[in-house]
Amino acid sequence: MWSYVSPIPGITESYVLKGFAMASLRDSIYIVGGRLCYKEMVHVSDGFADLVDVKVEVLSTVLRYNVRTDRWSTCAPLQTPRSDFACTVCNDKIYVAGGQSTSTNARGISSAEAYDPTLDEWTSLPSMSTLRYRCAGVSWNGKIHVVGGFAERSDSDCSSPGLAERSSAEVYDPETGRWELRARMWQLDVPPHQILALDDGRLFSSGDCLKVWKGHIEAYDPELSMWNIVPGSQQTTRSPAGHPSDGADGAWSPPIHPLDVADGTWPPIQPTYVTVAPIGSRLYFLVGYRTSGPSPRTVSMVHMFDTFANANYWRSFGQVEEDGEKEFCSHCCVIQLS
Repeated sequence: MWSYVSPIPGITESYVLKGFAMASLRDSIYIVGGRLCYKEMVHVSDGFADLVDVKVEVLSTVLRYNVRTDRWSTCAPLQTPRSDFACTVCNDKIYVAGGQSTSTNARGISSAEAYDPTLDEWTSLPSMSTLRYRCAGVSWNGKIHVVGGFAERSDSDCSSPGLAERSSAEVYDPETGRWELRARMWQLDVPPHQILALDDGRLFSSGDCLKVWKGHIEAYDPELSMWNIVPGSQQTTRSPAGHPSDGADGAWSPPIHPLDVADGTWPPIQPTYVTVAPIGSRLYFLVGYRTSGPSPRTVSMVHMFDTFANANYWRSFGQVEEDGEKEFCSHCCVIQLS
């Protein structure tokens, strides 16, 4: 069951916050950085108009939402404004690295910093050896991993980096305070959308920055530095009863994946956003869809994948429908209160 919580403070009508990070720590959710975009209707060509981002500002703002008290507060700002950066939590601190610090510079940055919630203070960390943005952050084996992204060596003047940088990861050890460059941790030239670490040490991914849902889930094999498709994650279901058939012989349409359709819609519709959170051995996909037609609707729902299941891997629930079309810039995180 969904329930409305609160709007993010400071984001007024016609403004959208993009490229920010969300992190959970203790009893609070943190909204970190991002770029604040003003949406304006602009004529593009031949009398057509479209909503575009104007007046883009990269933020250093950090907001905290306390789940217990239902209150927002402002935290110490980032030392460097950044959007589309890596963010993760390790040992009760929030770590951020890379990203873009201005809306006019197409290159990423290499700087990193850590937030101590007890002191309400950001501390600079050594810079990475590569400039990165659209990179994924994950805490794994006690270290901070900044994986993939649009990356290039910090000592290079080249704005078109090779696959070696984009498929690498920078690994920070909080004990030694040093970064290590790890080759081939990501297999694609396209940056990952999210990388998730489960409590048992397994890493999972299901999309990249161009296609947030690739039609399956992948697990990382650290010995071979490979991402392998998880059995059952490609599971498909037959078209729900009552949907029109494609053929004159009454045959049902081909099988479809649970994430490629919202209940009660036909034909299947691709998700417009996908964000994932792990709880125990399960991955919870929060997915949004837009339906077309004379009265467009926005549909949100949850798909759960059990990584230890031998059958019935997927379950779907929590569908919510709203009238009209909306632009989604989604994130999620988990807080487990005792």
